[in-house]
Amino acid sequence: MLLTPLSDGTGAAHERLYRALRSRIMHGEIDPGKSLTLRGIGRDYGVSMTPVREAMRRLVAEGALSLSASGRISTPALSTDRIEELAALRSLLEPELAIRALPRAHLALIDRMETINTAIAEQIVKHDASGYIRTNLEFHRTLYLRAQAPAMLAMVETVWLQLGPTMRALYGRLNRTEVPKNHRLIVAALRAGDEPGLRLAVRADVTQGLRLLAG
Repeated sequence: MLLTPLSDGTGAAHERLYRALRSRIMHGEIDPGKSLTLRGIGRDYGVSMTPVREAMRRLVAEGALSLSASGRISTPALSTDRIEELAALRSLLEPELAIRALPRAHLALIDRMETINTAIAEQIVKHDASGYIRTNLEFHRTLYLRAQAPAMLAMVETVWLQLGPTMRALYGRLNRTEVPKNHRLIVAALRAGDEPGLRLAVRADVTQGLRLLAG
């Protein structure tokens, strides 16, 4: 199936392909442990092997894809230990980003996060796992951008990328029927300027679900 055709102009096609695949992996649109082939990616996106190889190389380097000794490329099927490690990274980095963002969390930002929560609820009603993951990450990214800590945010996004396929499996276990409680606590802490409450709510939000998978 042809997804999003890309012009085959080397650098530009490579960058667009990389971003398209990165987005699909981060948002859980590709199952964990799924094999990918250079030829299949090239066919789906209408590009030649050169941009495909470069995009895949970058994604392997970021941990979004795994490369076996035999040359097989696949999305990672994470072990319990690996899930726990990535959850620990989230629990360290994301509360710190939230606290750094707190002094710049103006009312318009908080209203925007409320709007995203409404969008999350819509994805839950539709049972759209990828849509849920995408809007959930948008909720967090919207806040973290206000931290003005690009290196830290880049590290967090790499963790999200490695967890993307696994998060889809987690969505099925959670059986969500409403917006996560901790999202409401995060917004309430932002409105109150409550730093300890914000730290606790963010840490709980980013680790509770992953503990289900690691348990």
